[in-house]
Amino acid sequence: MKSIQAFFESVKTWEFRYLAFIAAVFFTTGFLSGWFNRGWFTKMDLPPVKEIRLGGYEFINPLLECEPARDPIGKELAPFQYKVQELIDDVKKRDWATHVSVYFREMNNGLAFSIEGQEKFTPASLLKVPLLIAYLKGSESNPSLLKATVKFDGLPDMNAAQTIKPALPMERGKAYSVEDLLFRAIAYSDNNAYFLLYANMNSTILHRVYSDLGLEVPKVRNREDYMSVVEYASFFRMLYNASYLNKETSEKALAILSEVDFKQGLVAGVAPGTVVAHKFGEKMYGPSGEVKQMHDCGIVYYPRHPYLLCVMSRGRSFEYLDDTIREISSLVYSEVDRQHAGH
Repeated sequence: MKSIQAFFESVKTWEFRYLAFIAAVFFTTGFLSGWFNRGWFTKMDLPPVKEIRLGGYEFINPLLECEPARDPIGKELAPFQYKVQELIDDVKKRDWATHVSVYFREMNNGLAFSIEGQEKFTPASLLKVPLLIAYLKGSESNPSLLKATVKFDGLPDMNAAQTIKPALPMERGKAYSVEDLLFRAIAYSDNNAYFLLYANMNSTILHRVYSDLGLEVPKVRNREDYMSVVEYASFFRMLYNASYLNKETSEKALAILSEVDFKQGLVAGVAPGTVVAHKFGEKMYGPSGEVKQMHDCGIVYYPRHPYLLCVMSRGRSFEYLDDTIREISSLVYSEVDRQHAGH
């Protein structure tokens, strides 16, 4: 570095300095280009990577490490993104939806793709999952947290505007444990349970869940649509890999998510009896409520080959939007089943 500085100090004219600078830029660009190209081709020549996982749990499969894959490449799921895209195009022609985003990922090392993956939506009730994660994170250092009780006064009724209302509503004047409220907020998508939990949550802890994943914190924004299907899918990947919560609380979170009673979306598209740990969300807005959004995101526990499927949609009818999610789920499940049956 000192010799380079001495060289420029010896130059007496701006013209010479300019020429010297240009020469240095060309030399540096050529060197870096060769270096990065070298790195690219080296990377392309590496063998496929296989994820090593712990196993032994019902809902999670913690990631331990990666090593060069030994399994034949032929066992991997063949791409079928184009089929999903064709279905989405057909759905739009039928006027079932105006926007549809999809994220798919094999959970144990395999195919992943997204369609309109960066389109922004309003997550709505999907936000109950990070609240669940925040409370379970707190319970790891304070086990008594889940046993604490909160009284429900019932005013105002936060479920009044819901299209899909809780199957088992809460009772006014009754005290509920945090654990019970978390179950109700997730399994029944109960807004009363959610806002009761939210009011008693340290916002710093909740915001940290988002910031740790590099996601935008809700409420700290000026727009309605702010989260993509790819961003939201990270919550489920985090739980499955037990990479944020410990193994026990990750397992607990997905067990609760497997109890969600909404069956018209992802669940309607898979074989009966297939376990699905998921969360749905609905949103209606516009001067007359003419714009609808419906989402369903979760892990489908196909035997030996679980996969993550997230669908976010926007249109004019909840009925057609959940039909759209169901058809996409059915197509994906059929494709996974066709390729993996018997493996």
